[in-house]
Amino acid sequence: MRKFAFVALSCLFLFVSCSSSRKVPTTHPNTTGKGWHLLFNDGLSNAIYPKGVWTVQDGIITASKDEALWTEKQYDDFILDLEFKNADGTNSGVIVHATDTDEWIPHSVELQIADDYSEEWSKAPATWQCAAVFGHQAVTKRTVKKPGEWNHYTITCKGKKIWIVLNGELVNVCDMSLFTSAKINPDGSPIPDWLSNPMATLPLHGHIGFQGKHAGAPIYFRNIKIKEI
Repeated sequence: MRKFAFVALSCLFLFVSCSSSRKVPTTHPNTTGKGWHLLFNDGLSNAIYPKGVWTVQDGIITASKDEALWTEKQYDDFILDLEFKNADGTNSGVIVHATDTDEWIPHSVELQIADDYSEEWSKAPATWQCAAVFGHQAVTKRTVKKPGEWNHYTITCKGKKIWIVLNGELVNVCDMSLFTSAKINPDGSPIPDWLSNPMATLPLHGHIGFQGKHAGAPIYFRNIKIKEI
């Protein structure tokens, strides 16, 4: 009887664990379902940004300067699904858990967007390349497309964990609680000096942002949708 009970409990635990894991997208979700909506409206009236910098045309959002585009609303746990297109040399990013939109760099987590095919970014540290948790954790493989092609990006933030799916593959799973230093990552790689707050100490509530035209190379976004979880 005890053996049967043990087996039953083990099966129940396995079932619950598997059921829970299904809630985390390992590929891109169906964003036509319940709970999904566009992050920004057509005129960006529900966004925070310097006027005239970010524009929308035919559903494509882009910037003329290196200024971020922010949500007015602050979020906790969510799934963010979007498309982006790089130009030659693009260096951009999706910013989450931002509690300070003026001095956002040490007060947020940046999920990198970059043209890894350019001479500059192909030689950059792995934690600076596309779909990395910038300065902290590199991807398991390169799946970003070449400049001029649209990429599909899904970012899930739940508690202290972040999952990143790029072009149909889960390429990064980051546990923020492990990053307790502002100098050295758990794998021994150095953290850029400007990321002065350990990732483990950052609040898990904040604005979502998009980095603009950085270092002269544009970035293009479309179909930005979100579902709170």
